[in-house]
Amino acid sequence: MPRAFEFSAALLAWFERHGRHDLPWQHEPTPYRIWVSEIMLQQTQVETVMPYFARFIGHFPTIAALAAAPLDQVLHLWSGLGYYARARNLHRAAHRVIDRHGGVLPDAVETLQTLPGIGRSTAGAIVALAFGRRAVILDGNVKRVLARCHALDDPPTIAAGERRLWQLAEQYTPQQRVAAYTQAIMDLGATVCTRERPACDRCPLAAACVAQRQRRATDYPRRRPARGQPVRTARWLLIVRADGEVLLERRPPTGLWGGLWCLPECALDEDPREFARSRLGIDIDLGDELPRISHRFTHFRLEATPLRCAPSGGARRLMASGDRLWYNVARPAAIGIATPVSQLLKNPAVFHQPVMSVANDPDRGVKTHGPTG
Repeated sequence: MPRAFEFSAALLAWFERHGRHDLPWQHEPTPYRIWVSEIMLQQTQVETVMPYFARFIGHFPTIAALAAAPLDQVLHLWSGLGYYARARNLHRAAHRVIDRHGGVLPDAVETLQTLPGIGRSTAGAIVALAFGRRAVILDGNVKRVLARCHALDDPPTIAAGERRLWQLAEQYTPQQRVAAYTQAIMDLGATVCTRERPACDRCPLAAACVAQRQRRATDYPRRRPARGQPVRTARWLLIVRADGEVLLERRPPTGLWGGLWCLPECALDEDPREFARSRLGIDIDLGDELPRISHRFTHFRLEATPLRCAPSGGARRLMASGDRLWYNVARPAAIGIATPVSQLLKNPAVFHQPVMSVANDPDRGVKTHGPTG
């Protein structure tokens, strides 16, 4: 086991020469900017985050601006970044900072953890990077570095494994230069001690790394046995008016794509016309099924089959709701739309297929011309 001083000294020396010093949030490391960056970086790579961070800060340069913004605008700027609960929690936390902390982000790990979306590691990163005070982090990159350096047999996903990793993270975090150390260990995991094909020949900790000595770096961190990913199925109603506008619904504030706008969704064994009458208050004509859309989430895969439809002769009026709107694809509103829905609406081909009236043919089912996979 390397001594704590040697571990941090080697890491800091490497960081001076090879670390990342020009990230957007490093130019002006205010607590707010660090907070936003750390939330965006949860389960997301730096290269993906950078353009989103620039747009987000451009629209919401302060906590007050973020708190004052409608959630739709926040989700719109987050669209495509994924894990949308992060955006909802960031918005909720901004309100709480305004209401309970005078608009000033707290500088203590324990207090930060009371804000929505901020866990122990994120709070530690904010304190270390924004306030320069000693605090411990344990994100995915740090877990990988420590698990390999010590060849830990317990996966970090179980209590014993996580507890041991926190002990090591606490042991190695220095009293001085904590901001540089925090960035250094994250950078090492992101650029050298990577999940696949780690560059052990360039690692400042290689001499002390047990996994490297065993030539088994990619065996760590240990993983639980893989399980088959469950599949959920759904039908999306692509209801297009004659003027080309598409009906969208806002999803409930929590759960899958919480707060985002999506196509109305009905079960595969549910009659789309009955669904539209009872749920939306309109009659629809049915068209063709479009190719199935597969979207992978952390714990399951969604298989959605879009079905082209059209309102039927204006026989019924759309049921009034603040959570439904006719979306103009040519002049899109600034709202948050689930990524696969947004991608579908950007495909002009889906709007150029005619929908034949079936309102007077109750025995006719959904057409399925051609493959849907």
